[in-house]
Amino acid sequence: MTSTPCAPHRIRRGLALGLALGSAAALILSGCAAEPSGTPAPSTAAPAASTPAPTSTGPSALTVSGYDVGQFPPVPLFVLPDLSLLDSSASAFTIEVNAALAGVPGVVATPAHCDADGTVISGNGTAYLYGDGSGTFTGPDGSVQNFGDGSGTSTINGVTIQNFGDGAGTYTDGIVTIQNFGDGAGNYTDASKTVQIFGDGSGNYTDGETTIQNFGDGSGNYTDGETTIQNFGDGSGNYTDGDITIQNFGDGTARVDGELLDAEPLPPVPELGVFPPLGALAPLESCGTTLTFEDGVLFDFDRSDIRPDSAATLDAVARVFTTLDVSEAHVSGHTDAIGADAENQTLSEARAESVVDGLEGRGVTTSLSAEGFGETRPVAANEIDGVDNPAGRQLNRRVEIFIPAAF
Repeated sequence: MTSTPCAPHRIRRGLALGLALGSAAALILSGCAAEPSGTPAPSTAAPAASTPAPTSTGPSALTVSGYDVGQFPPVPLFVLPDLSLLDSSASAFTIEVNAALAGVPGVVATPAHCDADGTVISGNGTAYLYGDGSGTFTGPDGSVQNFGDGSGTSTINGVTIQNFGDGAGTYTDGIVTIQNFGDGAGNYTDASKTVQIFGDGSGNYTDGETTIQNFGDGSGNYTDGETTIQNFGDGSGNYTDGDITIQNFGDGTARVDGELLDAEPLPPVPELGVFPPLGALAPLESCGTTLTFEDGVLFDFDRSDIRPDSAATLDAVARVFTTLDVSEAHVSGHTDAIGADAENQTLSEARAESVVDGLEGRGVTTSLSAEGFGETRPVAANEIDGVDNPAGRQLNRRVEIFIPAAF
């Protein structure tokens, strides 16, 4: 389920924030930077609170899709691409699907990873590194994983990396360069994106027009050329996407398109942790392809009917299925951990069924199955050290389509 119940809204675009990395599977980070030459510039000051008395309940039209009045999407987590897409670990089919969906916002094609029984493992190959910088990482199910001291050798894309026991090491293949400085800091750079983590909780992310700044003190910024988010770390922040402008003052009020309304303060942006040992980035063997529909792309809050403005997204996926003659696919719905387990299970099942119905209604002849997992298969921590993690919950609210390798 999503965060807090929201009023109906007219802003139907949603926000395809999940860093649609085109070719990215996920390695969600918290710590990466060139040899640290300094931390990002401090965030700007929070806006001053307004004096007029706020309206107790705001107009239903003045909301961002999927969020309550005065609320908006969090500054996203940092994500590294799945290096399998640069390696023989990924099938030609995955790469072709990824290329075909590159221009479709909010849909990402990645190599799927399975256990010994062939069951897809959600979030496998993903390290969620928001933490205390100690070298332990929060896994997809919230469990703590420790990669040790990182010593030894590992191979990525046929290139051998020497780690020196303190986690330090370097990898380059002419396209991708990865540097780990052994002190929690590191860099990732490829043809389009740069990730810097400074080891003190702060970092920068750039991919084309998309820029994320995490200042390590609860504040951060996001912009993609169309949507801008500012979180000042004290409950206040700003949001604009061309359709709606929100100033949340952090004192229980917000100005939404010029009207002062009651609104909950914003949660802080989680600190970044440390850069992962280079061996943790190595490609995993793929068992197929996973298409992930990010939160807000298809559905409104607590609803399972596909929004009319999502038609183009399903049209694009249907074309891929038809063009590439996909014979079998499995659709799964997933929620975050907010709300009752039974309600989340029901919602996830209904959303999976809606996607199957939507594809079949577009003439897709692929054998499709639908299943819901509720909140049982997170790909990010819903909480970090007992503190709500909105950016993680946003990643957990998703629909996935698994296409087995033997299609």
